[in-house]
Amino acid sequence: MNSRVKYIKWFWGIILGGILFVCLLFLLASWGALGALPTFEELENPKSDLATEVISADGKTLGKYYVKANRTPIQYKDLPENLIKALVATEDERFYEHSGIDFYGTARAVAKLGAGGGASTITQQLAKNLFTKRASLNKLTRIKQKIKEWVVAIKLERQYTKDEILTMYLNTQDFIFNAVGIRSAARIYFGKEPKDLDLQESAIIVAMLKNPRQYNPYREISKDKSLGRRNVVFSQMAKNGFVTAQERDSLQKLPLKINFTPESHSDGLATYFRENLKQFLKEWAKDNVKPDGEPYNIYKDGLKVYVTIDSRMQQYAEEALTEHMANLQSFFDKEQKNNKTAPFYDLDKQEIGRIIRRAKQNSGRYKKMKEEGASEKEIEKAFNTETEMRIFSWKGERDTVMTPYDSIRYYKHFLRSGLLSIEPQTGHIKAWVGGINHKYFKYDAVEQQKRQVGSTFKPFVYATAINQLKLSPCDKLPNTPYTIPKEKYGMPEDWTPKNSDGKYGGELTLKEGLAKSTNVITARLIDMVSPINVARLAESAGIKSKIEANPSIALGAIDLSLIEMVSAYSTFANKGLRVSPMMITRIEDKNGTVLDEFVPQTKEVLSEESAYVILDLMKGVTQSGSGARLRSGYTSRKDANTGFPYKFTNPIAGKTGTTQNQSDGWFMGIVPDLATGVWTGGEDRATHFYGISLGQGATMSLPTWALFMKKCYEDKTLNISQQDFEKPSGELTINIDCSKEIDTKEGEGKEEEKIEEDTDF
Repeated sequence: MNSRVKYIKWFWGIILGGILFVCLLFLLASWGALGALPTFEELENPKSDLATEVISADGKTLGKYYVKANRTPIQYKDLPENLIKALVATEDERFYEHSGIDFYGTARAVAKLGAGGGASTITQQLAKNLFTKRASLNKLTRIKQKIKEWVVAIKLERQYTKDEILTMYLNTQDFIFNAVGIRSAARIYFGKEPKDLDLQESAIIVAMLKNPRQYNPYREISKDKSLGRRNVVFSQMAKNGFVTAQERDSLQKLPLKINFTPESHSDGLATYFRENLKQFLKEWAKDNVKPDGEPYNIYKDGLKVYVTIDSRMQQYAEEALTEHMANLQSFFDKEQKNNKTAPFYDLDKQEIGRIIRRAKQNSGRYKKMKEEGASEKEIEKAFNTETEMRIFSWKGERDTVMTPYDSIRYYKHFLRSGLLSIEPQTGHIKAWVGGINHKYFKYDAVEQQKRQVGSTFKPFVYATAINQLKLSPCDKLPNTPYTIPKEKYGMPEDWTPKNSDGKYGGELTLKEGLAKSTNVITARLIDMVSPINVARLAESAGIKSKIEANPSIALGAIDLSLIEMVSAYSTFANKGLRVSPMMITRIEDKNGTVLDEFVPQTKEVLSEESAYVILDLMKGVTQSGSGARLRSGYTSRKDANTGFPYKFTNPIAGKTGTTQNQSDGWFMGIVPDLATGVWTGGEDRATHFYGISLGQGATMSLPTWALFMKKCYEDKTLNISQQDFEKPSGELTINIDCSKEIDTKEGEGKEEEKIEEDTDF
């Protein structure tokens, strides 16, 4: 009997002692004896890096800036009910009953030595996410971490509501593949916002919580595990009464389905635009500080940047450029098979060698080896050694083995292109495509690059003449050779431009001259108004590059960027009023407080009448000139004009441009509420089509414009104008109603290729 009493005392002594020991551990932990605990302020505002989000004009996320964590927090109201039910049923059945620690679950886990499942509550897991970060592999240290997590969990329960705890937990969870937090996970794995997740998608998300790598639905090696774990979630939901047994059985038969949409800096929409925007934001952050006096960090402070890009138009622009360039490249590749110096023309071996060496020195591989202290001899050997690499192709990425030198030559074969679209009345940039693939071709053809603009500069000469001399589109000038003596503008020699088709004779109206891109007509005009006035007008319209005021600018012998050209052309569409390009409307902090708002600068450049007249002139280009294939059903190279026939019927003011040796092909097109420009060419000027038929702007760039505009017009939600340009009020003082129509000889048909040959020298 005494022995029995003794054992009972010992038993209860051990139990009470264990309880007291646990209580002592809790007290010690709460006093900081096991290491510092988060303060009240840290619990109130737990530190976590938040990605800066770029939001389009139509409310879509274009991308984010982050270093480690692609995290954008959301609120409880943005979480679907099925996700909450799946989470609670699977991770913490008694979540709404406990105060941070599930003592029943803990006792069960101890009794079964963990065989019945873990005992961590959602709140404890949140405490770990916020303050432990990484679990220690040392058992003793991990026990100390666990105790601290228990204490923090209790404090979190006192500080936050259950809904807030669930939201914070999902916002801090890492789902790998740059998906930190529920919003990134929903967008990356399913291409949608969290509120739009259906039940099986929510179950896949919850399944990953156990281990996002082992139960990942994207990794081929873990798909079966992901499917099995997803079905466990359905079973748990049935067990807790959230779905019926019949629903569970039906759900478990469904295949694993995701829509993987990666969100890296080289993925998604508007990659070139986002890179340009990032550089602007870095400068902005230097001049703007937080309340604590520290400058904003675009990678950590969760800013919201509202931009002018329309995600729909950006999508159409990227699709259009991709469709045409993939097709155009096939013609270029076919031509290069017979070119012994492919992809270059008119260069000897030494000149080609210099291009390749320069490309080598600009490569990331070369710069990295130099930083690591490699000698030129070691670098040269590495560039001649075959290595495994993944390369770009128009049929998709492919893995191959080649030397770095071979990869340089390989990429030199690809034609490049850029597109920019601006709303003239606001200056808002609606679409920005800086190249064919940002991952492999970083150089931005919209703003970084400047190339010779060819005939696309001629409208500025005509606009100066109309604005200054009040010339009419119907006025005629001789189509005869014209020489400007060298003394007149301080030139080294006399300047006598030639027509690209070599044909002269008779007279042409100004409208005919621009439509046919007749060089001698433009030469006469610039001599009438002087090059300095043309340069001044172009600069006032938006050209920021220095323009040398000599007669050759009349034919586009000047290097300009695509954004300069589109911005300047927008002035014509906005009744002569320049509105500076805008890419941001406002910047907010993570709490929605507006930090900065942006408004464009405006400047009157032309009279409203002069702007209207120049638009009328440029409409002639698309009616019977080098841009007529936008309307007609004929061109000798239908196969290279992707999407042909285009059959536009609405008024379009436009201008093609082709530079010497077909190194650059341009098309600028304007409708009342959209000005869009496209440039196409090789990385090096020696990379080009051999002949004018494929190498002209009307073949290289016009099709991209046409495809883009067709897509925009088909989307009625965009409401892009198909009306004519608004005529100034009152009577025009300049006559635009020419009695003689443009002479197109045999129409827009068989002579079109000759008309379009607007190569300028």
